[in-house]
Amino acid sequence: MTSTLPSTLPKVPGEGTNSSGPAQPPRLLSGGAIPNLKDRIPKLEPRRRKAEPANPMPVPETPPAPPRPDPAALNFTIPTRRILSPQDHQLFLSSPTYNLILSFIFGLSESVVDRPISSVRDTDLSPTVQTILTILDETDALCQESPPDDQGGSRFGNKTFRVFLDKVKQRSPTWHATLLSQQPESNAIPNSTAAAAELSTYLCQSFGNRSRIDYGSGHELNFVMWLLCLYQLSLLQPPDLPALALRVFTRYLTVMRRIQSTYYLEPAGSHGVWGLDDYQFLPFLLGASQLTHHPVVTPRAIHQELMLEEYGADYMYLGQVAFVNSTKTVRGLRWHSPMLDDISSARGGWAKIEGGMRRMFVNEVLGKLPVMQHFLFGSLIPAAEGMSEPPEGGAASNGNGEGGDDDEEEGGEVEVFDDKEGVRHVHQPKGWGDCCGIKVPSSLAAAAEMKKRGAGEQLRRIPFD
Repeated sequence: MTSTLPSTLPKVPGEGTNSSGPAQPPRLLSGGAIPNLKDRIPKLEPRRRKAEPANPMPVPETPPAPPRPDPAALNFTIPTRRILSPQDHQLFLSSPTYNLILSFIFGLSESVVDRPISSVRDTDLSPTVQTILTILDETDALCQESPPDDQGGSRFGNKTFRVFLDKVKQRSPTWHATLLSQQPESNAIPNSTAAAAELSTYLCQSFGNRSRIDYGSGHELNFVMWLLCLYQLSLLQPPDLPALALRVFTRYLTVMRRIQSTYYLEPAGSHGVWGLDDYQFLPFLLGASQLTHHPVVTPRAIHQELMLEEYGADYMYLGQVAFVNSTKTVRGLRWHSPMLDDISSARGGWAKIEGGMRRMFVNEVLGKLPVMQHFLFGSLIPAAEGMSEPPEGGAASNGNGEGGDDDEEEGGEVEVFDDKEGVRHVHQPKGWGDCCGIKVPSSLAAAAEMKKRGAGEQLRRIPFD
């Protein structure tokens, strides 16, 4: 039986069209078969994404570690502020000390690539590292022994924090005497008392500011500088770096979380919701390095509560995000931490995030004068030649012996006085100083006060989320 073709066929693009005449029917293949139109339909190609703009700043590299000083040749001194002007800051940024700090911190990051916290066992800890962990344990106990005063629901810093810091300062000489007793005989320190005083300044400054009752990345940096000083004295060695990052620094984080939550420490110089974190920075640098080639955990995992719960104890980045979530009164990173939310969608994985954290540390910590004006220099972390001398009276001019962080420049028409609570005021001719500026309440305090009212599990959602 012979099949008949329909009188008309569907038009095919490119077929049956003649620009100089009427439309022509499609040509049939030999034998009268209908042509295969599939190959004549234009193929759909995926839309190409625009290339991301190149970052003009390359990822900062790890400078070579400079040789450690001979302890016998050091003239130990109480660390003081030496960055008192933009010129001082520029001198610091081009100094060997700047490279020393980058070498140590970036070396910590490189030492934990692809390593969970649990990879460092107790048998891997040197005697000095064990002593440091004991010091942090005792610091945690001092916090628990100094409960905060009842301040009637206020979300600002609790003044009992000063009592805690006084206890830390009292215990510090004993702690450092124990540390220095572990010094090898080949590097014996002639004046261990002066060395302990220099070391103690960095440690006492790493838990927050006594006058302002606040805490920030500058105080966190002081803790790492304390470790750097121990490294400079050869009490710590290169094989100790993974333990310092994964065991010592993580223990410091848990201690600071207790201190922040107990005394409602206010964020020091916080960028608010547009900052990376109200208090910490280094957990994100070290944590991104830990996750560089993780086969399961991707940057988007910070939005998944199950991933945070399962991996947060072993990876600093996830643990810090989980802690940030627990301290906020609204739900969702996009609302309370949009920078972390943006970073989670960056293409390039954890390696790219670690490189971005390096840039941020260089630009937003070491590169910011408001942060570095509180940095302390001594014999182990020396100031650059030509930097300003410390203000008259040295580090202990406020009577607390706490280094230069609580001191302010005097002179001219500036009015300087201590109030009845022992807080130093530095009032400028125009306006007020930082001492009487607008205080920033702690987000930790807001979350804690909600829990006291029985609303701890009732986080607010932003409308239309």
